[in-house]
Amino acid sequence: MEQHRSDKPNEFADQGTNAVANEPAIRDQQIEGSQDVQANGSDSGASGPTGPRKRKSRAGNELTEWIKALAIAGLLVFVIRFFLVSPFIVDGPSMQPNFLNRERIIVNKIIYDIRSPKRGEVIVFHVPDEGRDFIKRVIGVPGDTVKVDGDTVYINGQPLAENYLKEAYEKAHAEGTLYNRNDGDRANFPNNEFPDGVVPEGSVFVMGDNRSNSEDSRMIGYISTDRIVGRADLIFWPIKEFKLVSH
Repeated sequence: MEQHRSDKPNEFADQGTNAVANEPAIRDQQIEGSQDVQANGSDSGASGPTGPRKRKSRAGNELTEWIKALAIAGLLVFVIRFFLVSPFIVDGPSMQPNFLNRERIIVNKIIYDIRSPKRGEVIVFHVPDEGRDFIKRVIGVPGDTVKVDGDTVYINGQPLAENYLKEAYEKAHAEGTLYNRNDGDRANFPNNEFPDGVVPEGSVFVMGDNRSNSEDSRMIGYISTDRIVGRADLIFWPIKEFKLVSH
């Protein structure tokens, strides 16, 4: 009986001793493991040696994307500026009262690549003899017979309704004068300089809205369509005059 009692305590004592003896080794392993984790963590953390490299990489990628975006924007501006639309400055009073001197306009440069000019549209075109561009209104298109007699414009024998000059006509007539004041033979059309009133193919007949102060087809003849820059579509400056052009 005593032998049996002494075996059990010794057995438990041995197991307990072994467990206590092994605790320092377990703690050492845990400490080493935690150090490994800390070391590994420091490699991948923001404060580790690879953190700044990643930040630099992200900054470089953002800079590259900005450069690409700006390059694309610059290309779009170039295409729009030189192929689609272009700004122009109205120079002189020939298109008053609808366009004033020094106003800034946007000209649609592609519309006449799609279709031909129409009556009433305001266009910008080259005048090689003068080395500059004019802005005028299309009055006659190919095949039209044009006649200008004072304040009445006839197209194919029918008076042309010019609503864009209605108020100007009414004001002049109320004062007992013509809006297109007679300035010799050049005020009307056909005239001694240009006796043919039929608009040829590939050309247009144009006049300024300020009929008594405009150098137009009555003086320089028909305008070839290959000299047309485009159609005036927008007045953007001064800002108080900002509006779409009515054609």
